[in-house]
Amino acid sequence: MRTIAALILLLTPACFMAHGTVNEPLDGEALASLTPGASTAGDVVRVLGAPTEVVQLGRRSAWRYEHADTKEAGLFLVVVFLHGTDTRSDRSWLFFDEEEVLTHMGVTLGAQGSEYSLPGLE
Repeated sequence: MRTIAALILLLTPACFMAHGTVNEPLDGEALASLTPGASTAGDVVRVLGAPTEVVQLGRRSAWRYEHADTKEAGLFLVVVFLHGTDTRSDRSWLFFDEEEVLTHMGVTLGAQGSEYSLPGLE
């Protein structure tokens, strides 16, 4: 009976790691090549591909490009379970006027900063 109990205790601890992404990473150099007032919607599609979302703003529009990177880690030690998830994103909003000319854009590139971690063990 003690042998079975010892085997159960040795076999129940477990750990896991997982990595997931949504969409392709945004290319900072490609985004920097776009010029407000000069680049058109066609230029943007050639450089970045299809947007994740298009929002109509009257006769104007806003395009969102997004990439997310998630890393998860978990540790199960008989009575203790630790789980950590870190999701970071690249996000860009591009705004176009009535003639589909880029007027301005906002960019955040942070997806490469995601890390595997467990709470309390940093």
